[in-house]
Amino acid sequence: MRLKGKTVLIPGSSRPIGRHIARHFAQEGANLILPWFDWPESVAEMEAEFAKADIEVISQKCDLRNIESVKALIRKVEQRFHVLDYLINNIERGGMPVVHGSYDNEHNVHQWELEMDTTLKAKWNLFHCAFPLMNECDNGSIINISSISGITGRSGPAACFFNDGYSAANRAVQSLTETWARECAPNIRVNEVMLGLINSRHGDNTRGWTALSQQEKQALSDHTLLARLGTPEEIAKIVYFLAVEATYITGTVIRVDGGYVLGGDRVPPIPPGIL
Repeated sequence: MRLKGKTVLIPGSSRPIGRHIARHFAQEGANLILPWFDWPESVAEMEAEFAKADIEVISQKCDLRNIESVKALIRKVEQRFHVLDYLINNIERGGMPVVHGSYDNEHNVHQWELEMDTTLKAKWNLFHCAFPLMNECDNGSIINISSISGITGRSGPAACFFNDGYSAANRAVQSLTETWARECAPNIRVNEVMLGLINSRHGDNTRGWTALSQQEKQALSDHTLLARLGTPEEIAKIVYFLAVEATYITGTVIRVDGGYVLGGDRVPPIPPGIL
């Protein structure tokens, strides 16, 4: 248990990707800080799982869009653990066009602000409030979780999943990653994991996936070089690697998308030529 005595803050741990990341850190002995806001049934499952682990856990409702709520959370972390070693910025909210439709729909009146506030502002709130406490430790690490929507925008086969505001917010995350890497060096490393189509996120086991036709699902597979969706377990492994083991990597964005971004342009055979 190489992380015994270390602390890690992981929002979104009531949902599959965050849960697998938290599980990976817990297995190595790290104490968990797990802020949540909604999904009460998932929260209950999360709390029941980690209550059995031989670690300390803070599970607390917190609106990460509200900086005063985030300050209160970090004060609680400081009082209980006195230090924060890892921040896994796994916080976002995007309305899938295939589910929510246009921003013009009445039920989407606040959707743009929600996508910006959760995907971008909440990350900044957590960093801004946690940085002084993290700066007290040696070899701290911050991982920003983002989406390939920041590259693709609302285009291609995955346009059904990526709203304009969500895509714009994710494009801006890289700016934060690089700025924070400069600001935090050499004490804290800052990196970014840019996710493609992952089961439970923008893939199977989501409302958006069930709304797709078989042809639309096939188009997504054909556009992905590895011809499949990623898994939360795979994301947890790369996040843990970057946070804990990649001790000479900072300011880097790693795309974990199975080759989706590259898949739109395949390599044709070399033509016979005319000579």
